[in-house]
Amino acid sequence: MDIGLGLPIADPAVLLDWARRADAGPFSTLGLLDRLVYDNPEPLVALAALAGATSRVRVQTEVLLTPLRDTALLAKQVATVDRMSGGRLVLGLGVGGRADDHLAAGVELRTRGRRMNEQLARLRSLWSGEPFGPGCGPIGPPPVRRAGPPILFGGFRPAALERVARWGDGYLSAAPPQWCGDLFDSVRTSWREHGRTGEPRIVAQINVVLGPQSLVDETRAALGTYYEFTGCAENMVAGLRTTPDEIRTAIRQFTDLGADEVMLYCYGTDPGQVDRIADLIA
Repeated sequence: MDIGLGLPIADPAVLLDWARRADAGPFSTLGLLDRLVYDNPEPLVALAALAGATSRVRVQTEVLLTPLRDTALLAKQVATVDRMSGGRLVLGLGVGGRADDHLAAGVELRTRGRRMNEQLARLRSLWSGEPFGPGCGPIGPPPVRRAGPPILFGGFRPAALERVARWGDGYLSAAPPQWCGDLFDSVRTSWREHGRTGEPRIVAQINVVLGPQSLVDETRAALGTYYEFTGCAENMVAGLRTTPDEIRTAIRQFTDLGADEVMLYCYGTDPGQVDRIADLIA
């Protein structure tokens, strides 16, 4: 089981410290959330900086809201980070659901799924070196893999789960363990029905905090603010794991469900959590 860290978004200035500590520890991946109309760092820019500050850990978007971005520019940005990180970039992708994000990006919310499907076909084409179109040549640089970096899809609806088999390498789930068994089974079934060989990579997320009560309070407040738009922020706050036993239990539950990796998401900014969590999982 790989254990990754989801990075806090409240203060971009602390992320280099988080990344260096994680790279020296037992962690597999650094993940970063994406929003447009929010006070968070842009994930591809931030992860490029973190890749330069590390040498081992993967850097992963969780999830990059693809429909908000111009496809050709996104292909170039992704390939650049992928090459400069030595192939350590993993793309977690999703459609998003915030009207304000889509308004700011100038794209239609109601057509985001169809737009994303079109983008995926174009991204794969551009990464393989094909020209953009008539009168327009290829867009480089080429990524480390001809097909582009590994892609995980987040989401819960059938269309999101089906994209894993059509376009992706795996599934990224932000649901609690008690919901994930059916989701993981659906992804694996779709994978087989599409004639894919091997198995999809399954990555789970858990919101955690380890530290003094002041840090727990900071984390609960940040988590509630981030998920306020859903109307059920209290459920997310209630699901926060705050003790070593709670975190170990959740990791064990996801292990039993066959997850390949668990991302421990931190909303509190104290980088000392990296060392405390490292001691816990060691």
